[in-house]
Amino acid sequence: MMTAPHWTPADIPSLDGRTALVTGANGGIGFRTAQVLAQHGARVLLAGRRPDSLAEAAARLHAAVPAARLETVELDLSDLAAIRAAAAPLGAGETIDLLVNNAGVMDVPERRTTRDGLELTVGTNHLGHFALTAHLMPALMRSADARIVTVSAIAATWRSGDLTDLMSERRYRPMSAYAKSKRANIVFTQELARRLDGSPHRALAVHPGSAVTNLQRHTSTGRMGRLFVALAARTLMGSADGAAWPSLYAATHPDAANGSFLGPVGRDQTSGAPRPAPMPAGADSPDLGAWLWRESERLTGVMFPALQT
Repeated sequence: MMTAPHWTPADIPSLDGRTALVTGANGGIGFRTAQVLAQHGARVLLAGRRPDSLAEAAARLHAAVPAARLETVELDLSDLAAIRAAAAPLGAGETIDLLVNNAGVMDVPERRTTRDGLELTVGTNHLGHFALTAHLMPALMRSADARIVTVSAIAATWRSGDLTDLMSERRYRPMSAYAKSKRANIVFTQELARRLDGSPHRALAVHPGSAVTNLQRHTSTGRMGRLFVALAARTLMGSADGAAWPSLYAATHPDAANGSFLGPVGRDQTSGAPRPAPMPAGADSPDLGAWLWRESERLTGVMFPALQT
């Protein structure tokens, strides 16, 4: 896959007639992704856990893009019943052209579980989005050429991201759980891409580089850790604006291929036109993909519908 070396979001074509759903759209990378899609004419469904935060985000977006066509969707990715309830009316009658699985949690200090007893980080970042995507597949399949973009992270390449002990039942380490969830995002995307192969629909994963967003609210490393994040924000990490570029490229560029894993081209991995990123070792294994798919269906109790391609 070739990438446009000088691509910027200004190159996105008109998205009139397209509907996008962005999770975690109330702030950070998700908000910026939603804003740019709206600027280019898409109808955008802002999905997030807190109605008040979603309303505030919609107001800010309308102020920036007065012609924006926006709706809000209350969605708690740590609650399977809430996911089903949020997705049901969309799956029943909507057409969704772009799904950006962006929301997530990071560095939760102690092992916690979702409402359904799943480890919180993997349960939210991977299993929540797995269930959401499954419930939305009827709406996505109504599109002529749907794209499902799932936001991973550089942490997916860490050795601690190995998917054994997926629920961290033997040992819980905050950033290992995060790395597992982010590798699972890629493995899931690869398997979904295989199942969509030969159809006009595409599944892609991206990493946003190093950006300071509200994910850092869970940092577990105490005062020194918070000082490090503050220093990194000044010297190493990019903004949410640049970090949204890979998601926007994956969602809109005609050359963004099914099964791609994309990240920023910049040497500092914080900005620049997206390009293919190094795949974590084994993440594209069909055997691993099939295992994670089965395990995700078992843990969530959510079965993907047959993909009509």
